Amino acid sequence: QVQLVESGGGLVQAGGSLRLSCEASGRTFNTTGLGWFRQGSGKDREFVATINRSGFSTHYADSVKGRFTISRDNAKNTVFLQMNDLKPVDTAVYFCAAGTYSRLARNYNFWGQGTQVTVSS
Repeated sequence: QVQLVESGGGLVQAGGSLRLSCEASGRTFNTTGLGWFRQGSGKDREFVATINRSGFSTHYADSVKGRFTISRDNAKNTVFLQMNDLKPVDTAVYFCAAGTYSRLARNYNFWGQGTQVTVSS
């Protein structure tokens, strides 16, 4: 089992920045990827970004490319999502996930509880 705990969400004005963190514990050696997904009110969960075990390979959703940066600190078993130039459409609950390095939610076995990000206009 892998436990994931997110932090760093909150309320920010459009154009602002937030940094999300997700600390993993448990049997993390079985996972090859750590990802971020989000789910807005009344919307399906969507892929945001993912990073592989080494940290040298990443993928981003087109909607966040150039604004969001995913990174990880393997010594601390923590993955980060730096979000810049936030827009109201970025408002959602953001989930951290651990599993197979992929854009697809079904390839992630473990999920955090989510952290709310609200961007005001």
